[in-house]
Amino acid sequence: MSLKIVSTTDAPAAIGPYAQAVRTGNLLYTSGQIPLTPAGELVAGGIQDQTRQVLANLKAVLSAEGLGFSDVIKTTVFLKDMNQFAEFNEVYASHFGAHTPARSTVEVARLPKDVLVEIELIAAISVETVRN
Repeated sequence: MSLKIVSTTDAPAAIGPYAQAVRTGNLLYTSGQIPLTPAGELVAGGIQDQTRQVLANLKAVLSAEGLGFSDVIKTTVFLKDMNQFAEFNEVYASHFGAHTPARSTVEVARLPKDVLVEIELIAAISVETVRN
């Protein structure tokens, strides 16, 4: 089994000893993204602003491998407050459109840097997508 570490400057650098994503075979696994800009600055604002930044980061990581949200097969969402689920879901749905990957959403006591949301995902790399 070969592993490829995926990294892009269009998303924030990891804040710990982990990769932005790892590709193995026809799957890409991202690490959880929080609402940091590519420069590493925390996005101010509520759940919707933070969700937009998290999804922008994930889009950048996917793009580094020639993928998009339509290639995502599973997401895991960590929310600080499940009472914000509807507001989160509105932004999430606008990024995925008609494509609805499997998803788990859980409320957690605390996230890195005390953010409101973190998302990780798994994407499938089709034969047509494989270029590397």
